[in-house]
Amino acid sequence: MTRYLPSKQYQYAGVAALVLALVCACFAVSWPLAWIPTGLFLATGGLMLLLSLLPAIEVHATHLAIGNRLIGWEEIRRVDRTGFVSPLVVKLTLANDRCALLVYPGGLESSNSLLRHLRRMAREALLDGIPYRQFWGEATPSGSDRRAMPSPKYQVVRAEDEVEIERMLQRLKTVGHLDRTDEK
Repeated sequence: MTRYLPSKQYQYAGVAALVLALVCACFAVSWPLAWIPTGLFLATGGLMLLLSLLPAIEVHATHLAIGNRLIGWEEIRRVDRTGFVSPLVVKLTLANDRCALLVYPGGLESSNSLLRHLRRMAREALLDGIPYRQFWGEATPSGSDRRAMPSPKYQVVRAEDEVEIERMLQRLKTVGHLDRTDEK
């Protein structure tokens, strides 16, 4: 089992943004345009604190646990990455076309590790639209419907050269050596 906890940096950034919102609110009393950054810092701080409070994500051999929610690996049909890497946002399409949005507020290394775990464990899923075996470069199993293609035959020498080579091989077998003086 691997456990992915939210990064403490989101908590620190949220508190810092709320402190900056308080400072801007003090300035906004005498200068009304300061309410704009106050609102922006307040929204950013709230979002950062919300991200830091998300539940831990656990990767087990049989399932994925997001807080109290368990998702079996066989239920996952698609793992689609969005543009966000840190925080990692991944769209999981489950059986019966249900969707789950996985948000992991972690560092870059742990986000990449979680994404790699998700891709490795979801064996029946399409990974960013590519089948699992093709994504990881594994050989596809040969099915009865797939016919083996014959290997192409390339002509290396001309037909008249091939006759000459055959004659030389026969001479080599009988005499044991090829000597140009014997041909005269």
